[in-house]
Amino acid sequence: MILEYKDIPVFYQDYGHGTPVVLLHGFLETSLMWENLIPKLAENHQVITIDLLGHGGTGCLGYIHTMEMMANVVKFVMEHLHIEKSVVIGHSMGGYVALALADKYPDKVRKLCLMNSSPFADSPERQINRDRAIAAVKYNHKNFISMSIVNLFSPTTRERFGGEIETIKLIANALPIQGIIAALEGMKVRKDRSEVLKRLNPQNLVILGQKDPVLEYHIVRTELEKLKIKIIDFPDGHMSHIENNNELTYNLLQFVE
Repeated sequence: MILEYKDIPVFYQDYGHGTPVVLLHGFLETSLMWENLIPKLAENHQVITIDLLGHGGTGCLGYIHTMEMMANVVKFVMEHLHIEKSVVIGHSMGGYVALALADKYPDKVRKLCLMNSSPFADSPERQINRDRAIAAVKYNHKNFISMSIVNLFSPTTRERFGGEIETIKLIANALPIQGIIAALEGMKVRKDRSEVLKRLNPQNLVILGQKDPVLEYHIVRTELEKLKIKIIDFPDGHMSHIENNNELTYNLLQFVE
């Protein structure tokens, strides 16, 4: 379904009935990433998926899409659907957006799950890497997408999920270059929201991959333990919804219930 927001289209889908659950995809992804999880969740819940700014069927609002801007879009969709409060699950960049939503509009979030994501801001080194990524996108966005998607999987699962990798590349190659760069710019300047995660709800959850090539697993885990946040580890990479699908589905169903 399409809504108009500040003269751009926003694509969302709405399934099932019950306690609302909002699913937010990651960078270079669209709401299609949730297709295996939706049928299970929608048996007893209202499930809303949203394409974030510059991704999928949602347009671009400029040359930087901050996490706060994306959170405003999520709030807009929730209000259109008359949802007062929701469980929010965000994958990677979607987790950053979920935290921005909880920070700006705490009354909208019942509890949240960061999936292969982190509440911490980019380090100076990672900010430099974002700038390098932006330069790579401008030089040859298809090469950037191809390398980035492969590197989301742990080295031990890349061959097994070769078909899924190619599908994700096709979806990512359809994204506007402006949207890719705007998201990188937005992630680069995002705030540390570890205190938001800590204070919001003691039932909040973070899911990590032990071989995640994107997040510094041991550093992130150590910092989360200091905050006394519940953590579930999977043995593979950044794409738990593919690499560890059955285990993830079970744990997310438990979390939502």
